Amino acid sequence: MLDSVLATPSDALLERARAHAAAQGLRYAGGLSPAEAWALASRGEAILVDVRTAEERKFVGRVPNTAHVAWQTGPAMLKNPRFLRELEKAASKDAVLLLLCRSGKRSAAAAEAAAAAGFANVFNVLEGFEGDLDEQQQRGEAGGWRRWGLPWQQD
Repeated sequence: MLDSVLATPSDALLERARAHAAAQGLRYAGGLSPAEAWALASRGEAILVDVRTAEERKFVGRVPNTAHVAWQTGPAMLKNPRFLRELEKAASKDAVLLLLCRSGKRSAAAAEAAAAAGFANVFNVLEGFEGDLDEQQQRGEAGGWRRWGLPWQQD
């Protein structure tokens, strides 16, 4: 499955995500699977932006060579009031941005805010880094970047 995604042209991946977003009425460019996001980022055709907290990246793991702009910060998970300014420093408003969080929920909210601020090509990485909770209320087995076997490291 990963090989077929990696072989798919970037334009096709982005167009499919945009069409799906339009059909769902999303306010941002669309959602991509972790494998699709890796295909784009590894080709240098998109910027992967981790929107998790610094603590999550340090203790849970992170994708090498990614930008980091926290959507929420601290133990109370308060919205980062500087998120959009920091995102503007990380990338131009017309760059293809792939936002990654733990499960794809915070990154969807961040993508919506970025799109409203004029980022034209912002996509949510579906499933996030760890995926959804499984039957045992644990992450890591129900989808996510790590479950796909994509590159990551832990400090």
